[in-house]
Amino acid sequence: MDLLDYLRVLRRRWWLVAGATVLAVGLAVVVTVRTPAQYATSITFFVTMPASGVTDAYQGDLFSQQRVKSYADLLTSDRLALAVASRDGLEPDEVRSRVSARPVPNTVLLRATVTHQSPERSQRIAEVLATEFIALVQTLETPPGSATPSVKVEVVGGPRLDPTPVSPRPARNVALAVLFGLIAGASAAMLREVLDTTVKSVEALRDVSASPVLGTVPYDSGARKAPLIVADRARSARAEAYRRLRTNLQFVDVDGPVRAIVVTSAVPGEGKSTTASNLAIAFGEAGKRVLLVDADLRMPRIAEYLGLEGAVGLTNVLAGQVPVADVVQQWGRGGLWVLPSGSVPPNPSELLGSQNMADLLVSLRESFDVVILDAPPLLPVTDAAVVAARCDGAVLVARHGRTSRSQIAGAMDALRAVDGRVLGCLLNMLPPAGGDAYGYDYGYGYGYGYGYGYGQRNVSARDAQRRDPVHRESPFADRHVGGRGTRAADPSDATVDSDAAVSAGRGDQP
Repeated sequence: MDLLDYLRVLRRRWWLVAGATVLAVGLAVVVTVRTPAQYATSITFFVTMPASGVTDAYQGDLFSQQRVKSYADLLTSDRLALAVASRDGLEPDEVRSRVSARPVPNTVLLRATVTHQSPERSQRIAEVLATEFIALVQTLETPPGSATPSVKVEVVGGPRLDPTPVSPRPARNVALAVLFGLIAGASAAMLREVLDTTVKSVEALRDVSASPVLGTVPYDSGARKAPLIVADRARSARAEAYRRLRTNLQFVDVDGPVRAIVVTSAVPGEGKSTTASNLAIAFGEAGKRVLLVDADLRMPRIAEYLGLEGAVGLTNVLAGQVPVADVVQQWGRGGLWVLPSGSVPPNPSELLGSQNMADLLVSLRESFDVVILDAPPLLPVTDAAVVAARCDGAVLVARHGRTSRSQIAGAMDALRAVDGRVLGCLLNMLPPAGGDAYGYDYGYGYGYGYGYGYGQRNVSARDAQRRDPVHRESPFADRHVGGRGTRAADPSDATVDSDAAVSAGRGDQP
């Protein structure tokens, strides 16, 4: 990573840096407020020894400097603390904890500091300390049989009380907290970037999938409530992204245009159902006769997204209960028809891999220009791989910053295991600056569960699917479509309302 890469990481994960800084400053403020103020009184001692000549003076100076180092420890010794405590009414441990000493380098000066919450108490302890320290040195440095000590200690400065508290220091604490927070936040951002294995660029998606990236779809916060590219959304950046995806799919194989496309993902929550719906809308806008098939038989979403009746559909056709022409519903004013999933079966994989499904796909190719199938994720279940093996190819949807490299690799392996053709990948929910689900359970004894990024229903879907007053010719006119139990459909069956669809699978309803 070069400097620009580091800056991009910090910009993308700025919230980590900001959060760590705010937390550090907050802790510093709390500690500063809760810490009692401490006042310091300082004393400076001068250590010397009698000398009679120049040589003696020099040697005495060296001796005194060595003695000063020992006296620094003597100021915090138990013996001196006991002597001070006996005169000031304190505990020896308290006295020792409040006294600090350090020699002034290359001099015979020794500086001691006494801190206390009370300035008067600090000064009082320093005065007693000075008296007792001098007396202790004289006792220790007086040779046996002599009345004169070999070392002389005098107070040359203090006791001097500093009126400003030495602790806490708000400005210093906050400055250190800001510095520590910035360092900790930047480190956390870099560590998360290193440990993050999700796909966040077209190049990364292309490398891990070994397939072309057919497009990118930008993130749109409003897409959660209105996922379809209709009405005002038809002029959005997302709509243009789906149109580019449509164009790229048309040129994937110019010698043999793809007619049946499976849209799937590695794991739930990648936005595959939204992608399938909007891709079908985009093909319909281009004048194609498009059929959108909800092949997610475990947790269907297409009918809910488009505001259609989905009680009868693909499963009922595959079971031979109803002709496909009776349950296909026209949507919107373009050439888009929808085949809902229908009743939830106990054996979705077997239905999708049946010969009836293969025959149905062959017939649908003849009736429509493009057939788009929304299939479940590849890793939780095998349904999508089964369908992809019978279609012209699959589009794998990956979500920026959420789908991991290993998940994409696993999805690609699942498709290749059934000799499924991968047309390409789509990087979904790309951040506007260059970087999110409603949960549901598959249930029915399978134990799978997953969520979708655009889980809410488009509230204007029913309005968007109003029929064109000009009657369109049914794509099933003069054709037999489907497996067993199917029949040729009358042109009037091109548009099936909700009551008719329900009646076809459940009987008449009031």
